[in-house]
Amino acid sequence: MARKPVTMAAITAAHGITGEVRLKLFGEGVAGLKAYRAFNEGAFTVKALRDDGKGGAIARFAEIADRTAAERLRGTALTVPRDALPPLGEGEYYHADLLGLPAVSSEGEPLGIVIAIENYGAGDVLEIEKPKGEDGKALRFMVPMRVEAVPEWDDERLIVTAAYAEG
Repeated sequence: MARKPVTMAAITAAHGITGEVRLKLFGEGVAGLKAYRAFNEGAFTVKALRDDGKGGAIARFAEIADRTAAERLRGTALTVPRDALPPLGEGEYYHADLLGLPAVSSEGEPLGIVIAIENYGAGDVLEIEKPKGEDGKALRFMVPMRVEAVPEWDDERLIVTAAYAEG
């Protein structure tokens, strides 16, 4: 998991004619992104980074020389290795660490795989996809990421209290 890439931002558009790009941020804002000088295993080296005043950022990378090059990179995810992220405190997690984890009930029953994490304003909600049924369809259910619903997780699995596990 240490070298697993974690997406910090994505290039959404070219900005101006000199090769700058607009970024959609997936973290704690521009300040959090400034901790990193390179992305995508060194493919993009930061020359300048600033807040765009709209919740995103404007970046200049050494490898992007003009608007044409910037336009070709639209949709490119900017990643850093998981081990480059700051250490976590007790009860904290990175979304990247939970995605793909097997979920089991507090009674030991397999429930499925964590496929998404959403936040509708009251905290994170995990979306878990159950194994495909006899009809070939995979059903999904959601669980709030709170201690009463998810009392425990680690690198191997996530435990969901039986009362929150859809049957």
